[in-house]
Amino acid sequence: MNDFASTIEALEHRWMRAWINRDRKDMKALADRDLVILFGSAHPAILDRASWLDAAETRLRCTGYRYGSIYTRRQGKSAIFAAPIELESTVDGRPVLDNTFVVSIWRRTAVRRRWLLIERVFAGQDTDADLPRDVRSMQLWR
Repeated sequence: MNDFASTIEALEHRWMRAWINRDRKDMKALADRDLVILFGSAHPAILDRASWLDAAETRLRCTGYRYGSIYTRRQGKSAIFAAPIELESTVDGRPVLDNTFVVSIWRRTAVRRRWLLIERVFAGQDTDADLPRDVRSMQLWR
């Protein structure tokens, strides 16, 4: 694994540990102001940065994860991370997102030259009809 790939993989693991630990400060430090989390399904739903930070501390809990085969790619000042993921996660105590696929886009900042998460997509939840409704209920802008 090259230095670039190991850096992005380390950031992904840091993000997941912050979610598990409900560490708002670390997730906020890793997240771009314009972060969008997309829950892809037949009826997709999104959370913006503020909604994600709130939900990850309260209603959308993660207690464990395991990545499958990881793909990373540099694209200019951006990085793409993609992998199947097994999650131990719940919304209001109900299991969700157990086996899914995640794609993250990281962007390197110009001034401080650090990587920030700008987009994260969970795909493959067509079996959970309640998830889009649950995600929309966590949107703080509503």
